[in-house]
Amino acid sequence: MNFLKIILFPISLLYGLIILFRNKLYDYKILSSKSFEIPVISVGNLSNGGTGKTPQVEYIIRLLKEYFSVAVLSKGYKRKTKGFLLVSDKSTSKDVGDEPRQYKQKFKDIKVAVAENRCKGIKTLLKKYPNLDVILLDDAFQHRVVNPGLSIILTDYYHIFSNDYLFPTGTLRESRAGAKRADIIIVTKTNKIFSPITRRRLISEIKPKNFQRIYFSYIKFGMLTPIDRTNCKTIKKEYNSIIMFTGIANAYPLKMYLKDMCTHLISIKFLDHHKYSERDLNRIVKKFNNIISKDKIIVTTEKDVMRIEEPNLLKIIKDLPVFYMPIEIGFHKSDKSDKIINLGYTEFDKQIINYVKKNRTNN
Repeated sequence: MNFLKIILFPISLLYGLIILFRNKLYDYKILSSKSFEIPVISVGNLSNGGTGKTPQVEYIIRLLKEYFSVAVLSKGYKRKTKGFLLVSDKSTSKDVGDEPRQYKQKFKDIKVAVAENRCKGIKTLLKKYPNLDVILLDDAFQHRVVNPGLSIILTDYYHIFSNDYLFPTGTLRESRAGAKRADIIIVTKTNKIFSPITRRRLISEIKPKNFQRIYFSYIKFGMLTPIDRTNCKTIKKEYNSIIMFTGIANAYPLKMYLKDMCTHLISIKFLDHHKYSERDLNRIVKKFNNIISKDKIIVTTEKDVMRIEEPNLLKIIKDLPVFYMPIEIGFHKSDKSDKIINLGYTEFDKQIINYVKKNRTNN
């Protein structure tokens, strides 16, 4: 623990006591949590972000949407609106937030909504769509007004919660002991080549309870995709220069991936959920134009695209080779079941599907 963390530790201690007191009020039923008959799956984490919740929610959507009626409910972080809102194709990030807009853009056949109060949000969704089979709660582990039927927390392979500290000394929203409320723990962003020794080490560090399942996932990068499909250029495997700009909590995996695609990588980092301005885009364009080589492109994330798809911003980068990198997640073979491996399902898939099948009311 460095000197700054030592100074901040008393603040973390006070913060931890407040969160502990709040959690005990729920544990002892002084504050009530609402349970629902419909399957409710919460995806969250103990830390302040960057664990990969969005691709994990998308993974579960892909898994379930062919067989069940799925809805996603999010708070809609940093949106300018209030209350319950359904997300449509025309919704902007200002209206509903980055992640909800991305879910709706990619999965048009599911219901997506935002609400600060997840309990009221679920009730409104069920009133509007009584035939729903399952509701996914995005980033709701600390939202204890709702008691989900299945709770999932994620932890970054490079920043395991068991080695972290409470905010502001570390990045934890609540103490490590809060992990005991989860049914599933997923270690995200592991290396694609994942040894049994590393697996056992991580399990010993996390110390899951007997009732908890622990899984290990990795990032699968897709193909570079042009933001402006009308200005699509031939995509290459390697470039001389790449400018990467991101406004997400953890851009490290993308940075490492792009380093292998170019000779020279320039990284421009903004704060998580950064609201892009014309000045920001002009700054990026200026850096791009200052690169002498013609073999150059600009790359960002799929989530960042949600915040720059505005006419005044797109106009600035209209004639430039700007791409985004879509990502998905995969589970390691050690998390696959011999009985279902031929169907392409993992043990995680099996647990999720069985939970929804067993608990859905619309049989």
